[in-house]
Amino acid sequence: MPEAALAKKRYTYEDYLKTPDDERYELIEGDLFMTPSPKTDHQRISRELEYRMVKFAKENDLGEVFDAPYDVYFDEEDVVQPDILFVSKERLGIIGEKNIQGAPDLIVEILSEGTAYRDAIQKKVLYARHGVQEYWIVAPKEKMIELYEPKDGIYHLIKTCLHDDILESHVLKGFKVVLKEIF
Repeated sequence: MPEAALAKKRYTYEDYLKTPDDERYELIEGDLFMTPSPKTDHQRISRELEYRMVKFAKENDLGEVFDAPYDVYFDEEDVVQPDILFVSKERLGIIGEKNIQGAPDLIVEILSEGTAYRDAIQKKVLYARHGVQEYWIVAPKEKMIELYEPKDGIYHLIKTCLHDDILESHVLKGFKVVLKEIF
């Protein structure tokens, strides 16, 4: 007699809160993922981008910039820790005591071996569905950043910026960065 197929467990925010504090986890559509520690190049790029974004946002009183690990709670089955995120001044109310509760205005994910598929495919769908207005995918090896904006619930590639290009955000109004300064 064949065994009955076991139903795959769908995890919730309550399950997520029980994960060990010494490791990073994300919850995407009820699936729990352990996220390995980023490598050196990833951290350098993250530092350079975040520094410029924080400085610009503060100088222009535009909102707040945060970096991982910091939870973004979309719903009971979707909790992520983007590399960098921006919440505009008008939407600061989504910043809670423990996490961001809702869609940040801008999210930046820096690809690494362990998370590239999740960042480029799964999270792109998730972020568009939850209303993130601008999404950057940073590809360190290629020294490239792809800028996406949503239309009709899915992201569309707006611009691919290469090593010598200038990236300009539509959400973080007036923010520009020369890519060769961060790679």
